[in-house]
Amino acid sequence: MPKRSASRESNLDRVSNPVKVSSSTQHFNDWFDGRGWSPFPFQEEMLAHYLEGKSGLLNAPTGSGKTLAMWLPILMDWIQKNPDYKTKEKNGLKVLWISPLRALAKDAASSMQEACIELELPWRVELRTGDTSTSVRARQKKNMPECLVTTPESLHVLISNKNHAKYFKGLQVLVVDEWHDLLGTKRGVQVELASAHLKTISPDFRVWGISATIGNMQEALEVLLGADAKGQQATIVRANLDKQIEVTSVLPEEIETFPWSGHLGIHMVHQVTPLVEESDSTLLFCNTRKQAELWYQTLLTERPHWAGIMALHHGSLSQETRTWVEEALHEGRLKLVVCTASLDLGVDFRPVDTVIQIGGPKGVARFMQRAGRSGHQPGAISRIFFVPTHSLELVEAAALRKAVDDKLIEERPPIILAYDTLIQYLVTLAVGDGFLPEKALEEVKTTFSYAHLQREEWNWILEFITTGGKSLQAYEEYQKVEIDEDGYFRVNKRGIATRHRLSMGTIVSDTSLKVKFLSGGYLGTIEESFIATLSPNDHFWFAGRPLELVRVRNNEVFVRRSRRKTSKMPNWNGSRMPLSSQMATIIRQQLDDYAKGNSKSVELQHLKPLFNLQKAWSHIPQEDLFLIERLKTREGFHLCLYPFEGRVLHEMLGALFAYRISRIQPITFSIAMNDYGLELTSDQEVPLEAAIEAGLFSTENLAADLERSVNETIMALKKFYEIARISGLTFAGFPGRPNTNKHLHATSALIFKVFKEYDPQNLLLRQAYSEVIDYQVDDARLRAALDRITHQKLAITDLKQASPFAFQLLVEQLRGRLTVSSEKLSDRIAKMQVPLRRAAAKVGG
Repeated sequence: MPKRSASRESNLDRVSNPVKVSSSTQHFNDWFDGRGWSPFPFQEEMLAHYLEGKSGLLNAPTGSGKTLAMWLPILMDWIQKNPDYKTKEKNGLKVLWISPLRALAKDAASSMQEACIELELPWRVELRTGDTSTSVRARQKKNMPECLVTTPESLHVLISNKNHAKYFKGLQVLVVDEWHDLLGTKRGVQVELASAHLKTISPDFRVWGISATIGNMQEALEVLLGADAKGQQATIVRANLDKQIEVTSVLPEEIETFPWSGHLGIHMVHQVTPLVEESDSTLLFCNTRKQAELWYQTLLTERPHWAGIMALHHGSLSQETRTWVEEALHEGRLKLVVCTASLDLGVDFRPVDTVIQIGGPKGVARFMQRAGRSGHQPGAISRIFFVPTHSLELVEAAALRKAVDDKLIEERPPIILAYDTLIQYLVTLAVGDGFLPEKALEEVKTTFSYAHLQREEWNWILEFITTGGKSLQAYEEYQKVEIDEDGYFRVNKRGIATRHRLSMGTIVSDTSLKVKFLSGGYLGTIEESFIATLSPNDHFWFAGRPLELVRVRNNEVFVRRSRRKTSKMPNWNGSRMPLSSQMATIIRQQLDDYAKGNSKSVELQHLKPLFNLQKAWSHIPQEDLFLIERLKTREGFHLCLYPFEGRVLHEMLGALFAYRISRIQPITFSIAMNDYGLELTSDQEVPLEAAIEAGLFSTENLAADLERSVNETIMALKKFYEIARISGLTFAGFPGRPNTNKHLHATSALIFKVFKEYDPQNLLLRQAYSEVIDYQVDDARLRAALDRITHQKLAITDLKQASPFAFQLLVEQLRGRLTVSSEKLSDRIAKMQVPLRRAAAKVGG
């Protein structure tokens, strides 16, 4: 923080509705003076608003001191109201601090406890997460600390305890850290429900969120506070700090004129290693765990002497490993950490010199969050290097710089009426002290998510948790909640309560197996689906080590170290990150600027060889020019279209276009897509002009056409797998005895079929279909894309050979065909590139 000037005037004088200088304000200033710091205006504004008793949302960039801005006012408020604060011990729970990550929770607890010690305030700040020991949890139940730092899941576990109201009756404030990360997720809905319930126990406590910048800040406040957001005591405190982010693209030494995605950027390693060597500390961010494992292995091969000063960090590694990495970062003992989103958020460590992003992060907010890990302190410049995994990703790099410079941040739309999360929550209440339906409904409807819950929906949910509903009432295992004589809904069977506590949470993943050395030592977890592809003595790479599979027993994978240099790389079934609408818009603008000669972007200028060839053989898409390319190969007739809307939306558009063309003449398509375009391949010529004339891009009858074109049943079934787990329809298993993925998928598919045939109005079935439309199809964005295309000039180009843009789509098509082939994808692509390069040479490409 900046040094205080000798003639400094208090910034409190500039805060709206300032409070008079009190003892707590003096303590606040003294605390900063003791460090030679001067508080930022937003930190003083937070103090003023908090002492006035307000709730709200604190918006500040990474590394600006936002944790202190929230924590110190809480302490100052206590000091002001308790003159004997130095002797008051065992005050009970006063502050509940919610963190989205265990690692972040640990770091927050440590820094907050340090502030208490410095202020001579005898408060205890403790953790309660999935890693907290049973003995500590038992002690906390008897004697709660003044501040409990926990996660949404662990908070709900506390609520499931009998007589849990005694823990929260003296609660004064609920703080939700990194609210932007929870908003728009079912974990965020868990926070909403927990907050609403705690208000029935301690009505006067305040709610504050801490958030980096998002596009819908006011809505984020309303979701956080629920019904209380309409009051006059809610406010947004903005840091208004100009956080400077310096974006540098690592330009490939040679531009691929026929690029393809999927090789994870490893070919750029020789340009990455110098960046690491020139820095004392570096974070190298990858988008997936597989990519992180591969980069770690490659870097270690390139620089063996980095062993010991380089580490790997992702969510499947053991807690012990991740904690060691975080502590080593904090102490400055590591030169390089290869990581995923596991280090996105505000885990405290010394600011690293350099951040490297491998591949497009697909979102502006995610990119800025990662950049903020460099220069993670007020006033410091955050520096990030963008490393493209293929040459066309340089367009994304240019778009990211533009978005960062113009502060264009995505919105995080909230989740509405997640019935599965509500069902889980009500069973949680029933496992605890039970609930009265009318009182519970009144409580639930104070949340943003369930404000418009209908009485018939509520009655359906009550019937579902007590009888199993219309379709499952014959099965005792679904009759979880009983209605007692006093009208309370309670879980009275111990087995049901145990299974529920083991299933609480909204993060659903495939069954994971523990990876252990034969000689002892736990490495982390790996998905059952990957291990099922291996046999004993097979070799694979995990946790930055080459391993040999010995055996699988009792859902544990026993391994020994391997000396092989090459091994299989695990696959994790995480979802592919979609290209945000904000990013899609800026990418189209960047291409338009280049096509019209207005671009000064170093990245796009570096792509001249590719763009020159694209222009010679076809066109470069523009804001007023929609590109369609046709090509005939031995595989058939290819139709390539370039909306630049992201893979997820292109999947929907591909199915829609295929259906609408098939109405002109019977025709069968295979569909491929990437973030830039989509391809339809058929064994017969495509009647494109006739389809355009018939309304190929029209929004008329869109809902009906989508229903016929997109296999919503298959998509809804995939969604239902998650919904079934969250709502308790399926059970993942007991510790050490998990149910297999095959079993869980089969059970959820069977229930889905039963609901579809015999209970079509089932709310969970409806939720599965609505999530497909609302969160996967994104109806509003789809309509906007079609409307934009209808107002553009169509550039229909017949190709003699694949253009640079089309080549990527042909590779995506090939990738699907080679899943049952022994031929390596890279070998087949190399063959495809030979004639194209010859043709390109003739035009100087």
